[in-house]
Amino acid sequence: MKAHRIVFASMLVAACGTTMPPRELLDARAAYEKAKASEATQLKPESLHEAKVALDQAELAYQDDATSDRTRDLSYVAERKAELAVTLAGQAAAQTQKDQASKEMMTNLQLAKGELTTTRQQLETERKARLEAEKRARDAMDKLSVAAALAVKEESRGTVITLPGSVLFGSGKWDLLPGAQEKLDHVAEALKNQTDHRMIVEGHTDSQGNESSNMDLSQKRAQSVRDYLVSKGVPKDIISATGLGQSRPVADNKTAEGRANNRRVEIIVQPVEKR
Repeated sequence: MKAHRIVFASMLVAACGTTMPPRELLDARAAYEKAKASEATQLKPESLHEAKVALDQAELAYQDDATSDRTRDLSYVAERKAELAVTLAGQAAAQTQKDQASKEMMTNLQLAKGELTTTRQQLETERKARLEAEKRARDAMDKLSVAAALAVKEESRGTVITLPGSVLFGSGKWDLLPGAQEKLDHVAEALKNQTDHRMIVEGHTDSQGNESSNMDLSQKRAQSVRDYLVSKGVPKDIISATGLGQSRPVADNKTAEGRANNRRVEIIVQPVEKR
């Protein structure tokens, strides 16, 4: 019925001459087109519908009487409703973004909390593993000291196991004596599972003979001990050998006892710092 009235009114206006729509109606039309092109179509369709109803009423009033105050009043109402639809759609979009941001923030917080908990658990697990490894290492050294009757002491450079040269080698030799192997078997048993440590086998001599030959002899003796320990299960990538000759005496080389103490092999066991 309304559609028939619009058609009839249009025909009547066309027959009587065209009257320009009032500015209020033109503004209402423009406002509605803007609203229809906005987010209101998806977010506030009910408000957009109210704006369309209001505009239709203004159009009918314009067709009934193009110059009436009613046309201008209804046009003003239609414009406001179209603007309101845009405003409400903007608010709805902002609220949606806010809700999404809050949801993402909560998700991120939960993830961060979970990661923090995991990190703490990992640190605690690593701490316990480190303490257990240190205890095993201490126990192994204690057993070694008793079983092999070797000097084992803690120094700033690490745990130092001292083996007298007379127990390991013949005079001027670097081949291990039969009795030395039994001592080193105990050492290997204590060291082979300490993969979180690094080990240095140091060879030392007294001051008898020339410095060059002593350096060479100490290197060969250190290498012999290192190779034997590797053959008994100590990982080869964590143990090295070095000869220091007569450069680091621990006693006076002027006495037989002092020289005997200086002829030695030391195994330094050092923990490896994890990065």
